Amino acid sequence: MAEPTHENQRRVDRYLADTLVGDDPALEQGLADAATAGLPAIEVTPLAGKLLHLIARMTGARRVLEIGTLGGYSTTWLARGIPADGRVVTLELEQRHADVARANLERAGVGDKVEIRVGPASESLARMAERGEQPFDLVFIDADKESNATYLDWAARLGRPGTVVVVDNVVRAGDVADAASADPMVQGSRRALDLLGSDPRFEATALQTIGAKGWDGLAVAIVT
Repeated sequence: MAEPTHENQRRVDRYLADTLVGDDPALEQGLADAATAGLPAIEVTPLAGKLLHLIARMTGARRVLEIGTLGGYSTTWLARGIPADGRVVTLELEQRHADVARANLERAGVGDKVEIRVGPASESLARMAERGEQPFDLVFIDADKESNATYLDWAARLGRPGTVVVVDNVVRAGDVADAASADPMVQGSRRALDLLGSDPRFEATALQTIGAKGWDGLAVAIVT
């Protein structure tokens, strides 16, 4: 039995990605351009990106909300999972990130499906509600962890019964179980999980993951 070292975890991740995802020049160039532009390397892994793609397809999503665009890597996967007339609305705080993402989305051939809205996500979400935008079928939350509970509240308000919500990075290398943690991202994840477990608007679960990005996990919920 292989030892559960980080190198072995990365090796298994590479094997699974090579076997189930394969090479994707557009996505790989997008990652390279994001790195060249100085964006942090915190995008989802290829396996997680493929999972988002499959969730979009399995749920028949036509309208997707993403909170946290970064370089557009997960955005591309989501956009590929919806119909030609579908729409991904993705929220990004930094204009520089949005510019990189826009170029990457155009290269991947999904730019016409994606609208990037730049600014604080809480403000963009409030404007959506004020305008009475059509509900979203799928929501992916991967931005500042301190605000996850706020984003979940908006996901319920901007969704509908049956809307699927995915929250990334909730395990925080196991620290999420430490109620006394001084890490604001851990406390943000705890507030989000507490909300998912107590708010009648959601039915949820969470999974730990171990792979190229280390020990983490995601929460998956539906709006009831």
